[in-house]
Amino acid sequence: MALTSSVKEHPYSHLIDTLEDGRVKFFNPQKLSDPRYEKLPLSIRVLLEAAIRKCDVFYTKEEDVQNILDWQQQQNIAEVPFHPARVLLQDFTGIPAMVDLAAMRDAVAKHGVDPGLINPTCPTDLIVDHSLQIDFSKCAIQNAPNPGGGESQNQNQGTPRSTPVRPLSRGGSQCGGQRSSCSKASCSEPPTSAGRPPSSVQQIENTPLLCPFHLKPVNETETALKNQELELTRNKERLQFFKWCSKAFKNVNVIPPDVGAVHQVNLEYLSRVVQVNDGLIYPDSVVGTDSHTTMINGLGILGWGVGGIESEAVMLGQPVSLTLPQVVGCKLVGSINPLATSIDIVLGITKHLRQAGIAGRFVEFFGPGVSQLSAPDRTTIANMSPEYNATVSFFPVDHITLKHFKKTNFTQEKLELLESYMKAVKLFRSYEDPSEDPQYSEVIEINLSSIVPHVSGPKRPQDRVAVSSMKEDFQRCLNDKVGFKGFHISKEKQETRVPFLHCGQEYQLGHGSVVIAAIISCTNNCNPSVMLTAGLLAQKAVEAGLAVKPYIRTSLAPGSGMVTHYLNTSGVLPYLSQLGFEVVGYGCATCVGNTAPLPEAVVDAIKRRDMVACGVLSGNRHFEGRLCDCVRANYLAAPPLVVAYAIAGTVDIDFEKEPLGVTPEGKEVYLRDVWPSREEVQQTEEDTVISSIFRDLRERMEKGNTFWNNIESPDSVVFPWDHKSTYIRSPSFFNKLSKDVQPPQSIDNAHALLFLGDKVTTDHISPAGSIARVSAAAKYLLSKRLTPREFNSYGARRGNDVVMTRGTFASIKLQNRFIGKPGPKTLHIPSGQTLDVFEAAERYQREGIPLIILAGKDYGSGNSRDWVAKGPYLLGVRAVIAESFEKLHKNQLVGMGILPLQFLPGQNADSLELSGKEKFTIVLPDELSPRQQLTVKVGQGKSFFVTALFESEMDVIFYRHGGLLRYVARTML
Repeated sequence: MALTSSVKEHPYSHLIDTLEDGRVKFFNPQKLSDPRYEKLPLSIRVLLEAAIRKCDVFYTKEEDVQNILDWQQQQNIAEVPFHPARVLLQDFTGIPAMVDLAAMRDAVAKHGVDPGLINPTCPTDLIVDHSLQIDFSKCAIQNAPNPGGGESQNQNQGTPRSTPVRPLSRGGSQCGGQRSSCSKASCSEPPTSAGRPPSSVQQIENTPLLCPFHLKPVNETETALKNQELELTRNKERLQFFKWCSKAFKNVNVIPPDVGAVHQVNLEYLSRVVQVNDGLIYPDSVVGTDSHTTMINGLGILGWGVGGIESEAVMLGQPVSLTLPQVVGCKLVGSINPLATSIDIVLGITKHLRQAGIAGRFVEFFGPGVSQLSAPDRTTIANMSPEYNATVSFFPVDHITLKHFKKTNFTQEKLELLESYMKAVKLFRSYEDPSEDPQYSEVIEINLSSIVPHVSGPKRPQDRVAVSSMKEDFQRCLNDKVGFKGFHISKEKQETRVPFLHCGQEYQLGHGSVVIAAIISCTNNCNPSVMLTAGLLAQKAVEAGLAVKPYIRTSLAPGSGMVTHYLNTSGVLPYLSQLGFEVVGYGCATCVGNTAPLPEAVVDAIKRRDMVACGVLSGNRHFEGRLCDCVRANYLAAPPLVVAYAIAGTVDIDFEKEPLGVTPEGKEVYLRDVWPSREEVQQTEEDTVISSIFRDLRERMEKGNTFWNNIESPDSVVFPWDHKSTYIRSPSFFNKLSKDVQPPQSIDNAHALLFLGDKVTTDHISPAGSIARVSAAAKYLLSKRLTPREFNSYGARRGNDVVMTRGTFASIKLQNRFIGKPGPKTLHIPSGQTLDVFEAAERYQREGIPLIILAGKDYGSGNSRDWVAKGPYLLGVRAVIAESFEKLHKNQLVGMGILPLQFLPGQNADSLELSGKEKFTIVLPDELSPRQQLTVKVGQGKSFFVTALFESEMDVIFYRHGGLLRYVARTML
């Protein structure tokens, strides 16, 4: 809100305080002088500040402020509004929202109102990131290593697809031949002028990669170029519309394609922690239509995912309505095991919270252990909220958060303002000070020292072994009968040592000897912290005089050129190479069996005495014999443990009691001597990775995208709809919009379009993926002379109401009791014909018959999508009668003017002996109220009662107006 004369009328204007010599103002809840404030969880304090600031005695009332302040008594009871600071959209959910706003401009213009007045009132960021489809792909191993792409110098030699990757020889520097990722024949050749690639190299703009061998810019992959080109061509209409939106609407910021994924851009560019608007400072907060929105809570920014209609409501100035949540305090204590990686910690905490049963609640972290987690650790944990069904996992701002933002796009002045404000309103935490701990609904304590590193094996990924128990477990595997873990090696043979010669030197193999050690691109191994831990461990080991035996087949196949870049920037790549972990390419390698052959002497030694040799890799597949037919024991391990076991040369080792290796001078070196501390890893990550990522993203944002920059879009206030377009259409939501609101009309003699059972999900209701060739949507697109290859997806065509209406209830898994088998069919009751759902609805509309839906429990569960309510509305559905609703979907129905009705407790369609073929009349009084009981008549004097699931007076208002969109449009007339 602007600090104008209206502030004087604000019911909480007496709470306004100042920072920076009065230049910045803020609402200070501490001036309430209420002792309950400092006992509130910090996430609830964010809700309270927003309620105070946005208190307009209409959407947000003083009663709401008091309910939040009285959280201890009102949690899980009171319904409160929340005005987030901004909205985050990805393009699939963003396009229907922007199409609705464009159509709303048309509607008000017809009534003589300036269409330019229709704008989001809440700042909205729309990231175009969901439209890329993989039309072209190429096995990365075929010509590997080839991270930069381009044509191979020996591309015509017909290299077989199955040829395994041959790792670089240690110390070798050749980069020609198969290593055709750049035009140089060897790394010793000088770069071209200014260090740029040759002019003949074609690159995708804004995606710089480094040749892992030369560490110079290289050309992008041919497949990426083709996919990007087709993406931009296929979605040109949508991009032109987005370009128009970026110019036509205020408060809309469009992030063009190829800048980054929505959650990446949100974390790395859009996150602000505090907002400053018209001289007023307040906490940053966000609701988003992407499932990764919860990541932002790791930076002390409250945010969660909502549906498309909810996001439109917030954009148009409406609050999010939520039941005041319970807040589970997750207390972290103890010291992190020195060998535990970030992945161990994240998965360990996730496992504890999943077992705790905290569905639908906020989780807030506190305790001295939180300070040991870096900002990336926290955002990863926050991102896992859906895994343990929490709404958010909130990490209040502390010195670690500030340290993180120093490496980003924050100036020192902004950091000082942020810190001053957060401390002034008690939103800044010192996790080591228990006197600051709030009161929580429940406290779950997790001892970080109980989270220990594991490996998996020796034959199945589900067989986890604590590293501290590895020696004992391997001995047990040797003793056990042949099975999922056992090898059944007799006691007298377990101490066998087999000598062999390699490169003129004698070595010995024993049971448990490591012969393959591979860091590869699967699972989470592109995580900077674990890769940097591996690199720093290699550095310390080399500096201590340790080495890997040369017969061990070592390799490094990172997930992208960026990994190679930050390993080199941090200075650890040469040490990995010195231990034999040289970059061999980018793609699936060792875990799919693409291991270079072991030395013949090693194979002969293994087979001669039937030795249980081992492979250690950081992938996700390690079945017996998969790496090599003579390697029987294979373990999955984090990258630093791969390095450690390679140096040790065996898995039959207790790292705590036995040395990792012995230097040439005879000094024993233990793993604890060379394992980098978490502080060292986090500092390196902040200095090299975080800074590099933010610098790169900032450059992308500033430079833009050539294709996007060159897109032409109209300069008009209203959008010039192309009636031939199959992507963008003006929806019919505003047809016959009048200034006056009509009293609610009873629903007379309606038929049931569908008779559904329990747990009908949003996937059943609203399409998301590809368009089936025999669907109603496909018939429409074929009539527009499109080929099936040009159909694209339902997600890409969310701006076309005709396609999306035809796709509603088009799931092949839809269980309609009228039909008795899965499929998008229903019964047209008057004729008795079985038709596609859309065709039946279309016939009902021609006949002037209103429609309802009958359903069981949990109607509308699953991921939220805007078209789960819009689609039924356009099919002519006026009400849904169900045993229970998923709350978010119930709100969506109200938002589209569809009546959500709930059977009375203990009743359902079966207990009421409904066949679904009756005619339903729903009697609506002139004055509706929240949770009012209504009568449903079904003929022959039979009737039953239902509850109208309006939770507030605002719900009633939206319904009377025919939905949120029509309500907002009327406020402008």
